[in-house]
Amino acid sequence: MRTANFPLSVDEVHRELLRKFITGQLGPGERLPEIALAAQLGVSRTPVREALRRLAGEGLVVLVPNGGARVVSPTPQELEETFEVRCEMECLAARRAAKRITPAQLCLMEEQAEEEDRLIRDWDVEAYVRTNTRFHLIMAEASGNSVLGEYLENILARTFAYMVFVQSFLASDRNPSVGEHRAIVEALRARDPDGAEGLIRHHLSRTVGDFRA
Repeated sequence: MRTANFPLSVDEVHRELLRKFITGQLGPGERLPEIALAAQLGVSRTPVREALRRLAGEGLVVLVPNGGARVVSPTPQELEETFEVRCEMECLAARRAAKRITPAQLCLMEEQAEEEDRLIRDWDVEAYVRTNTRFHLIMAEASGNSVLGEYLENILARTFAYMVFVQSFLASDRNPSVGEHRAIVEALRARDPDGAEGLIRHHLSRTVGDFRA
């Protein structure tokens, strides 16, 4: 929280609320009263209101006319449809990245995967989500399509929040995502667009399958 002399900006309020979603501090269907949130964050209602509108546009908040805001409660179908869209976007990113990725970007992706492994063992959900997101965004950046990167950043935040709503995706210290991420890096290093796409599809379909289990 900032002091009154250094209030949080709309971007910072947005990031803080998003962090609360991803770490499970705000659950599905929970009301988001502007006055209470403003008091918690030490800001006026204006940046809170704007941040909630932004989150609504990202599919994480529902704005109820004359009823304030609440966290979404995604149905299993909505979750699967969201992952379906993410999968197609990431497959496009993977195919493009396989032809364009630089050694430096490959190194960064490897570093994120190794950091994920450590964070899973340390049970640090917030840091894990940041690192996992960074892994996927580096691949999007390597695709060379900035618009694709912007859309992926949005849907990554949405799917991670949904994952926390449904279950803890750090329920085990042997999260298969780490091995899958390493395999994706190797396919990109081999300049294998078909292989990279196939690994992305397996990675995300396995994640959705875990929700059904």
